[in-house]
Amino acid sequence: MSSADDGNSALGHKAFKRSKSHFADRVTADGRDGWPVEAGRYRQVVSRACPWASRAVISRRLLGLEDALSMAITDPIQDDRSWRFTLDPDGRDPVLGIRYLSEAYDRRESDYPGGVSVPALVDVPSGKLVTNDYQQLTLDLATEWKDLHREGAPDLYPPALRDEIDTVMADIYEDVNNGVYRAGFAAGQEEYEEACAGVFRRLDLLTPRLARQRYLVGDTLTEADIRLFTTLVRFDAVYHGHFKCNRWKLTENEVLWAYVRDLYQTPGFGDTVDFDHIKRHYHQVHTGINPTGIVPLGPDLAGWLTPHHREELGGRPFGDGTPPGPVPTAEAVPAHHRPTTDQGD
Repeated sequence: MSSADDGNSALGHKAFKRSKSHFADRVTADGRDGWPVEAGRYRQVVSRACPWASRAVISRRLLGLEDALSMAITDPIQDDRSWRFTLDPDGRDPVLGIRYLSEAYDRRESDYPGGVSVPALVDVPSGKLVTNDYQQLTLDLATEWKDLHREGAPDLYPPALRDEIDTVMADIYEDVNNGVYRAGFAAGQEEYEEACAGVFRRLDLLTPRLARQRYLVGDTLTEADIRLFTTLVRFDAVYHGHFKCNRWKLTENEVLWAYVRDLYQTPGFGDTVDFDHIKRHYHQVHTGINPTGIVPLGPDLAGWLTPHHREELGGRPFGDGTPPGPVPTAEAVPAHHRPTTDQGD
């Protein structure tokens, strides 16, 4: 998710086009781009509001990379210098010592195109940005970082299923992950209707697939599920109203609502979700489409913890592996930012 200097006030007034990641270096086991996998060397900078960054948060947790790859969490509200570390004491990231993520970008390159986006990997010794390639980052965490995975970590990108995973993810990216943005930031009726129709056409196609199998590809969690989850978990909270993707609510689709609740209740997914950050970011930062900055009270979050019965379809979330352990205290989502069982029926 890109920076405020991309012109949040202009959103909805010009055609939306997602910028490609300008910094596409990879951190690999053999270090072929000059960045070898090394425990403690890199810091992952994320926003809990951003679906693209949330992929990296979930992957890191499922794979047990907390001790090898530290994580910085930005304020969900940006100013004119974009993502900032105002949640930390003195407004500085305690590891990188910077107030704005843009400082790491500037140390790497000046006058870079595309703005400041998360997720980002920063080289701690030099303070330079390594990559903001959100499409490749999580694939590399699943494959190149294998030697540092926890014991029992799931295989999120199994070689035998990669072709199918790639195909499913490409469709989901075009129509759903990016489609909600094209609808929400559309500058004209025809542009909006085309994008919105594409979102629901893809969701309608995914529904029978997920009615007969617990996960998108194979019988375990994969990268494909992570990528669909980060959009679906935001759907009713922001995309339905704020982005006008309102043919129906997720809670009105029995299959998809059960699917996303299943994932939400799986360790590594729901325990990374901060609904407060999500709602405040979209409604207060996107001034071009919500000029008042008013954040809606709803939707009620209690349903996220209700039984989903997806286990009846079989499947094993972690395959031959195990769930991740407890969330590190410093990274826990505040209790009042997530559902509780006493919020209603």
